[in-house]
Amino acid sequence: MKAYLFKGNILLREFPTDTLFDVNAIVAHVLFALLFNEVKYITNLEDLQNIENALKGKANIVFSYVRAIGIPEHRAVMEAAFVYGTTYQFVLTTEIALLESIGSEDVENARLYFFHCKLVLDLTQQCRSTLMEQPLTTLNIHLFIKIMKAPLLTEVADDPQQVSTVHLQLGLPLVFIVSQQATYEADRRTAEWVAWRLLGKAGVLLLLRDSLEVNIPQHANVVFKRAEKGVPMEFLVLHDVDLIISHVENNIHVEEIQEDEDDDVEGPDIDTQDDEVAETVYRDRKRKLPLELTVELTEETFNATVMASDNIVLFYVDWQAVSMAFLQSYIDVAIKLKGTSTMLLTRINCADWPDVCTKQNVTEFPFVKMYKKGKNPVSYTGMLGTEDLLKFIQLNRISYPVNITSIQEAEEYLSGELYKDLISYSSMSVLGLFSPNMTTAKEDFSEAGNYLKGYVITGIYSEEDVSLLSNKYAATLPALLLARHTEGKIESIPLASTHAQDVVQIITDALLETFPEITVENLPSYFRLQKPLLILFSDGSINPQYKNAILTLVKQKYLDSFTPCWLNLKNTPVGRGILQAYFDPLPPLPLLVLVNLHSGGQVFAFPSDQAIIEENLVLWLKKLEVGLENPITILPAQEWKPPLPAYDFLSMMDAATSQHDTEKVPKCMKETDVQENDKEQYEDKSAVRKEPIETLRIKHWNRSNWFKEAEKSFKCDKEL
Repeated sequence: MKAYLFKGNILLREFPTDTLFDVNAIVAHVLFALLFNEVKYITNLEDLQNIENALKGKANIVFSYVRAIGIPEHRAVMEAAFVYGTTYQFVLTTEIALLESIGSEDVENARLYFFHCKLVLDLTQQCRSTLMEQPLTTLNIHLFIKIMKAPLLTEVADDPQQVSTVHLQLGLPLVFIVSQQATYEADRRTAEWVAWRLLGKAGVLLLLRDSLEVNIPQHANVVFKRAEKGVPMEFLVLHDVDLIISHVENNIHVEEIQEDEDDDVEGPDIDTQDDEVAETVYRDRKRKLPLELTVELTEETFNATVMASDNIVLFYVDWQAVSMAFLQSYIDVAIKLKGTSTMLLTRINCADWPDVCTKQNVTEFPFVKMYKKGKNPVSYTGMLGTEDLLKFIQLNRISYPVNITSIQEAEEYLSGELYKDLISYSSMSVLGLFSPNMTTAKEDFSEAGNYLKGYVITGIYSEEDVSLLSNKYAATLPALLLARHTEGKIESIPLASTHAQDVVQIITDALLETFPEITVENLPSYFRLQKPLLILFSDGSINPQYKNAILTLVKQKYLDSFTPCWLNLKNTPVGRGILQAYFDPLPPLPLLVLVNLHSGGQVFAFPSDQAIIEENLVLWLKKLEVGLENPITILPAQEWKPPLPAYDFLSMMDAATSQHDTEKVPKCMKETDVQENDKEQYEDKSAVRKEPIETLRIKHWNRSNWFKEAEKSFKCDKEL
């Protein structure tokens, strides 16, 4: 299962065939092998600095980060290196830490920087760097390098209308800094500063007014020329460098360039690819995780280890992509907790030790459980990422709900002082207020608090003087006090029903923001509310005026039937594709859209020529209510079925589980009800049956909100 690369009769490299998973991977790997001198692979900042120092005053550097070897971005970099490798030193990394160390804020996507080292003669001086903001494609890299080759600043004395540079030819605008003899030196320094700031975005020229025959308005000090033909030039008065930069960035228009695929090469059908397999082969084989920060468990060591101390155990399989991707996050958590936590982080490979995982009722991967002495294991059901897992571990340092014993302690709890080291992990603390004789209600709240541990701080107060607290916060017992620490306010919610599931529902709903920024991760939490989405699409942070207008309508109960939210296209680029499905052509941002996904699929757009203020919004909502607004589009009510029958995994699992339905087992059981009393064995028997290892289920990488797991514990749902 290997492929061999020969040059004549000389073997240059051999590759495992699973690394050559498509055309991009083949081209990237072959060029990577051939260009070993032109492309240096590095793993840390010290290597990059050494290359910089060696090339100062000699050559420039093209530094790129790709998520993994063999993906399309890697191929694009290698093809550029094949053309420009003799002119520039190409440097490649797949290390996120290295990208972060040079100041990059976006570590999710491939990045390319041009280091201007040839101009640096002082070895103590750092090389300037310019980020390529377009996606990493061969053509985009080629155009970017052509721009980097162009002169930083050019002096002209011709009519700006007749001036053409490589920037204009590549679709970038020109900025003329108008100068005169008396202020030439200062103007040139300004122009050079502007040129560095706009490098890769626009061409900058110094226009000598004294030598110019064409008349330029006397007041103008900047001329802005667009790349589009027929567009008149702008004569501007801008006395600040930031104003010049802002004007260019707000008016720049770079069309996305899509490269044509070879007609004779049929690429993989993206609709039928298994993304987990693709993710597996994308992983960089050169990256070595510091696995020594966690303890590897086996069948012989599992029981002894989890009995000896408090443990977090990661159950994974090394052949599965999501497991290996989450292992990186798990190691990141270990790094953050190193030397600060008494919790031992361990891991067990269920591919090697399936019997251990079956005894622990682990039937999906990856899966995390927390083991504490004398207590039942706690399953982690949050997002598979570093921050959420770290929050779960830190919040589980104490038992929930916390038993509050005095009014003073309750006030400290509500203010955040009692557990101020945990407030950064939970923006809200919940305090249940009960009379001493409300035994059933207290038991239900304790059950809910126990289930929510790791996600929110909960406490309970049921002393004789509880009425003092209930009167102060206008709460009718039994009640919940919700302390929102970021907003500095406390609100009360009466408990009409004290059933544990209802309490969990109330608390999870309270955790939702009033006007949230929608992301891929939190969308399921708001989507499950089954309300139309009122979404404000923005290319960056939203205007505070818009936010205040919408929050005012929320307070006035105009938006009770909707889920108001906003989406930042820079943080969630998929939003642009959503807008393109709604609009043709795409109008300017911001855009306010009402999407009725749960009934009818209608999409309504707030008039773009109207200001987003309270009066206009109320009028628009009233028109929607009486049917005076027409939808801009209606989303088809099509089912999202698997592209091929072989990918209908849910039906397969239904078929696999249906054969067990006839077994005589209790209809609904809690994990604690079936947990074996013998703690020495630490067998987790929460399932009503054992499943063979061949039918183990696999978790999706972006799982839906953890509350769905709560439903499994409180009611008998069909097992998926």
